Amino acid sequence: MVQNSVLSVIFTNRCLMQKQISVVFDKGVELSFHVPDGVPLAHDAARAWLDQQFTELDCEPLRASGKVLTADKVLVVTQAAGPRLFEDANWVSGYVAAVSAALGKPMIRVDVPSMAITY
Repeated sequence: MVQNSVLSVIFTNRCLMQKQISVVFDKGVELSFHVPDGVPLAHDAARAWLDQQFTELDCEPLRASGKVLTADKVLVVTQAAGPRLFEDANWVSGYVAAVSAALGKPMIRVDVPSMAITY
């Protein structure tokens, strides 16, 4: 019986885990966004949104080879958007949905000064 109770607690905690995206900018600016429950954005749609933002914001690949990994795209789009675009609720809604679906992790931290993403 104890084993079933422990499994029940673990399952319940995983089900209740909230998804969140944190974005860190220079000068200690850190923003946190809850990822809404429900049907997530399709992976292809998430990549398309990031591709569009990458182009619209005139982003450049991080790697000399020109290859753009999904995590790299998230970093440079976040950097190019800066805190200003994060004031636009519609843009943030698209960003949160796309980043969550593209990276597929419940907790995501995008650290612009360090150019790093942690899960």
